Amino acid sequence: MRRERATKIVSTLGPSSSTPEVITKLFKAGADVFRLNFSHGTHAEHKERYDIIRKIEADNKRPIGIIADLQGPKIRVDKFLNATVDLISGTKFILDSDRDTPGDNSRISISNPEIYPCLKAGVELLLDDGKVKIVVENNNGLSVDTRVLVGGKLSDHKGVNIPGAILPMSPLTEKDLRDLAFALNIGVDWIALSFVQRPGDVREARKLVAGQAGILTKLEKPLAIDSLEEIVELSDALMVARGDLGVEAPPEDVPGLQKRIIRSARSKGKPVIVATQMLESMINSPTPTRAEASDVATAVFDGADAVMLSAETAAGSYPLEAISIMDRIIRSAEQDEHYGLISVKDNNKVGETDADAITLAAKQVAEMLEAAAIVTFTATGSTTFRAARERPDVPILGLTPDIKTARRIMLVWGVHSVKTSYFDDFDDVVASAIDVAQKEGFAKVGQQLVITAGVPFGTPGATNVLRIVKL
Repeated sequence: MRRERATKIVSTLGPSSSTPEVITKLFKAGADVFRLNFSHGTHAEHKERYDIIRKIEADNKRPIGIIADLQGPKIRVDKFLNATVDLISGTKFILDSDRDTPGDNSRISISNPEIYPCLKAGVELLLDDGKVKIVVENNNGLSVDTRVLVGGKLSDHKGVNIPGAILPMSPLTEKDLRDLAFALNIGVDWIALSFVQRPGDVREARKLVAGQAGILTKLEKPLAIDSLEEIVELSDALMVARGDLGVEAPPEDVPGLQKRIIRSARSKGKPVIVATQMLESMINSPTPTRAEASDVATAVFDGADAVMLSAETAAGSYPLEAISIMDRIIRSAEQDEHYGLISVKDNNKVGETDADAITLAAKQVAEMLEAAAIVTFTATGSTTFRAARERPDVPILGLTPDIKTARRIMLVWGVHSVKTSYFDDFDDVVASAIDVAQKEGFAKVGQQLVITAGVPFGTPGATNVLRIVKL
């Protein structure tokens, strides 16, 4: 199951992709990591999909990563008496705390009234992904008087975004805490945090996860960008969540923010996913628009570790076609003559430790000798993450004795993950590297491998050995 591309594909599962047959086809068509979206579905449904993925993993003898994406504190309006209202520009509209009374075109309650103290006069609120805009005129403590700036239809449970305001809310609601405990119990590899506002949100989640999974921070609030470097440092991986980011930030700023986030993540050796609306038209169409194809290719050129499909594979009519065309777009972009000229391939100075020096040397030696592959041996994944950060021109074989690490590094650019035995001796690592490289089709007799590892084994961040071997 060797992929002919370096950039990974994340596929969201849902009603359109819940059976063993469909999930197997998605995997064989190119899905490297699957996402369980806890904004939808029951625990029983997620457990069923999890078990299917693990069965596919066992049948194909290839690690598969699984992300549990927590819903987070999404603010929503409550129900209206007639399910929908038509708000007129210039009219008054009240947000109050009366959650027992359905709303109308003069008032509505919201899911998180504890945010009201933060809504000062002049603060703008975006409803239903910005289709309706209101501005605060007066705050009465338990209710807020607003005026409609941009009118339109508003229906039950539509989202509320508040650009520029830091809200007194944890990124983990009571629902998220239940979902987190469940996801960790079944054994997911990544926990995705939604609506992170500040570095402390990541610290809070890390204490709860306690090393049982990687922390994948979704960047979807512009305020989080103000603390980008610290959030990247605290996270194990990042996601450019362009849906809500594109609501709260001006649309013209999103491409630049995408590049900035990717650049920051790569500088720290953290995998980064570009997500949301990548092939949106394929929810209802068997082919994407040319603009969508260009969008996927741009993420590849920007240096993303992975690109993600959401509703396209979770609820769309053409999940398999969406995976297949995304695979083709990525391969085409990576084979383009300009791919090797962009900054993602530059030998920028991205670290000053011994481990960074060894990893950069491995890339340079592999390319100079035209080696068949770089082989990393890692217990925690750090050696493999470093190798991928350098974006070498040769494949990366990620060998690890830990199945959770093997699954986690499936998200990382250019890595073919293989679970091996645990070795105490580096010569055993070399023998295993040669054996795996031949069996997995990465090297033939007469070719060379560049092998890196950290000795003593199991010490995080201790990449300190480089060896060249000839098969």
